[in-house]
Amino acid sequence: MEWFSIVLSVLALVFMFWYFSTNRKSLEVGQSAPDFKLPDQHGQIRSLSDFRGQWLALYFYPKDDTPGCTKQACAFRDGLQQLSNLGAVVVGVSVDNTHSHADFAHKFQLQFPLLADTTAETAAHYRSLIDLGLFRFAKRNTFLIDPQGKIARMYLSASAKRNSSEVTEDLKTLQNQTLPS
Repeated sequence: MEWFSIVLSVLALVFMFWYFSTNRKSLEVGQSAPDFKLPDQHGQIRSLSDFRGQWLALYFYPKDDTPGCTKQACAFRDGLQQLSNLGAVVVGVSVDNTHSHADFAHKFQLQFPLLADTTAETAAHYRSLIDLGLFRFAKRNTFLIDPQGKIARMYLSASAKRNSSEVTEDLKTLQNQTLPS
């Protein structure tokens, strides 16, 4: 019974540390997307302004080469041409390093940037970070950012399987709403 109390106490402390160490203020549709400057899998520094004038599907994922993250990345890969035809680019972000991203992109022929947020600052700015002290990883959240740099849609706790198709359908709807009559 004593070990149960110890485990419960440790779990409570970890939860409290995580809860109070994350910024609880959420992002909102219509607000400017937080800026970032991060290296991709080739070492090229990418920033939000690089994508100005285009739709951006910025997706955060927990870890390279894990089952759910691979499923999500491959779904974006397979839908990349359709998203490109709609004027959108796809960018993945995790706290893994550029070497891990390069291996992941090569293994699954991912033709879009994977950004290395090794300090986890960008994930935190997008309220997409789980920080357990010794372990940090990104939440599976996606942000559809319009050509002016504003958040148009948010997919919190996104489905690895459906995220790409949801972004594509919402992008079509958004573009139809903004077409002049």
